[in-house]
Parts: sequence; C-alpha cells; structure tokens
Amino acid sequence: MKPQAFLLLLCLWVGSVQAHDNESAHRYRRSSLYSVLLKHPEKEFCREITEVFYSIPIPEKFDNHDLKIKVINATPGRKDRPKELMQQDNVHKFISSNAIGRRLVAEWFDRDSKSGAFSMDLVAQRGYYDATMFDIALANQLFRGHALLADAGQELIGNTFVLVNDIRYVDKEEAAAMASFVFALVGTVAGGFESNAAQLVSGVSKIGEGISDEIVGFSVNITSYLYRLDWTDDIANAFYSDYYMDSQAIDPAKKTAFDREKNLFTMTFMGAQTVHSGKTSLRGVSTREDMIKKVCTRAIDEAIVQLQRKHDEFKVKTPLLSAAPLTASIGRKEGVAEDSKLEVLEYVQDAKGRTQYKRVGVIAPVKGKIWDNRYLSVAERSVGSELTVTEFKKISGGNFEAGMLIREIK
Repeated sequence: MKPQAFLLLLCLWVGSVQAHDNESAHRYRRSSLYSVLLKHPEKEFCREITEVFYSIPIPEKFDNHDLKIKVINATPGRKDRPKELMQQDNVHKFISSNAIGRRLVAEWFDRDSKSGAFSMDLVAQRGYYDATMFDIALANQLFRGHALLADAGQELIGNTFVLVNDIRYVDKEEAAAMASFVFALVGTVAGGFESNAAQLVSGVSKIGEGISDEIVGFSVNITSYLYRLDWTDDIANAFYSDYYMDSQAIDPAKKTAFDREKNLFTMTFMGAQTVHSGKTSLRGVSTREDMIKKVCTRAIDEAIVQLQRKHDEFKVKTPLLSAAPLTASIGRKEGVAEDSKLEVLEYVQDAKGRTQYKRVGVIAPVKGKIWDNRYLSVAERSVGSELTVTEFKKISGGNFEAGMLIREIK
C-alpha cells in the first residue's frame, strides 16, 4: 500500500473515532479487570463467601477481562512468616506459574486454543476502532511505531489489571449479638432508618429467619492485590512479529511458540490495600446470602477506590453526561465525596495519532447531589440513592462539553 493511501485511511479512522466520541458520551475506553478470590477453606463462611463472589460483577467502569480461574486457595499460615507476606507470595506464584500475563494477552486477541489463531475484533470493539485498519497494518508488517497498533496497546492492552481479593470473615460474636440487640430495640442497624414500632415489626418480618445474630454483625477484612499487564512497544512488536496470525494464515510453529512462551508477557505488582467492611445496614437484605454479598461487594468496591487513589494508572475515567448541569454516572461506589476534586480531560491526538488527554479544568461534586450507587443502596434507602447521576460544579477551567472525561485527583 502506498504511504499516501495509508495516511488517508488513518485520517479517516481518526475522524471516525472523534465522531463517535462526540455522538455518544458513554462510549469511552475503559481499563480491563480480571478479579480473583483468594479463599481460606479452613475459615468460617468460606463456602458462602466463595459462592457470592461468583455472582459479584466486575464494576461497570471496567471491561470484564475475567479468565476461567476465578478462585484460588490461600496458603496455610506459618509461625515464622507474617500471614500477609505468605498470601502475597502465594498470589505472586499464582500469577507466574499460571502464565496469567500470556493468558490475558490471548484473551485480548480472541485466541483459538486449537489453531492458535488470533483476532483483532475485541481490541477494535473496546477501543471503538475500525477493525479493517488493524488488518491493513498487520498485513503490511507495520508493527514498530505504527500509530494505530501503538494507540490500541497504550489505551487498552496496557490498562489491563488483575485484582486478587483475600476476603476473610471477621469473627466478632459479641459485636454481632450487640448489633442484633440494638436492632431489636430500636430498629436501626448501621444506618438503617426504622424509627417506630410498626416499622420495626415490618422490617423484622421481611428479614426472616435466615438472618442470625452472626449475620447481623457480619463483617470481613479484605486485602486486594493489584497487578498490571506489561505492554510496551517492544513487547507488542515481538508479539505481532513472532506469534500473531489470523485464521487465514495458520502457522503451527507460531502456535507452539506462543504456548511455550514464559518470559515475554509479564505482570507488574502495583500494591495491596486492606479494607475492613465495617458496619452494614440490613436494609434490602432478606437472606444470609444477601448480607454476605452486600458486605463483600462493598468491601471490594472500597478496596478498588483506595487502590485508585494510590495509583494513577488504575484510576478510571468517566465521561460527562451533560454540561448544563455538569453530571456524570459515578457516585459513592467510586469514592465520590463532598471533598472530592476531579479533573476534566479533553480527548486529543498527537502528531503520530496516539491518544492524549489534556486537562481543561477541575470540578467538584455539589453538596446533596452525590449519587449513592453502591450495591443495594436503593433498597437501603440511603441518602442519594434516589439519584441517577452525580451533579458537579466548576472549580476552574473553560467550557466543558458532554463526552469530556473526568478523573479524580488528589
């Protein structure tokens, strides 16, 4: 293909992406997340926690990049080594011995396990690219420095994360019994809103016999270990040159080489975050499974929020839904609070066609207009659960438009 023709197609692709961004504010490139449970078979409530974990969805601000392995066993404790370090070693071993980096790459490219063929369809779908442009680039062997492939790697593949969640039930029988006693007398548990005898009787009858004293005070400690898939220009070039093939050009040698690759597709450990679930309202809960899922879901969400505050690479970007007023589809689940500050980012491309984000201002949530979008918040009737978006006010900057991205800042 002549250089002029290729540049014309690249310009058409850029215009197409920008048009998509202007037409649909909810279409933006998300980071991808693979969530795993580290379970403790010897601990109480292990079975229940494991069962509800399978039903906890990947947060909607991420693309689901789950692999088949969703649960792994914790390492038995040793007296000569702190349990936190034991589990961290265990998670590191899981990542390396199971070639998780290579598996994540295979998932990205829809690899056929029998033939070894790859496809660019998922990359194009998640990035809102024109899939035919990838075919052109690959057919012309334009790997190193190619704007389209580099942009897809930087924006998508390089923002693939693994979150391994070590969830442990906190045995506090006395606290549970006290919480149950308070609930029976007053009708409030950890922020519930029952305030009179009639409401109390109604609330208790709806909860049923499945809620024991233990479940009333159910809480967990969760330590979440965060990893990021390494995807540099050199790794991408090696992948496209040595392993990539589509269904029209099957090469058994490439299939075998990829299956045996152990060193190229690595992952970087970013850090860990421990969160205690604290008190949880019984509102919206009718069974013990409901309570366990509510506690675990909110604990994982909080761990994600805390990890994002520590690691800029892990922070999610969310589009403004409207500019007058300023609104976005995030809330308490993403850690939005009255003292939060968020930068407003404009999508631009550099001279080489790579995606860049330019700060154009800063916003803050409006008091009383923060959406409580946490799990079961509507059933709990918590403050802000009746909203569907969070409203913001401008702190600095120029004119904001729907579709511009926002991201929390310190």
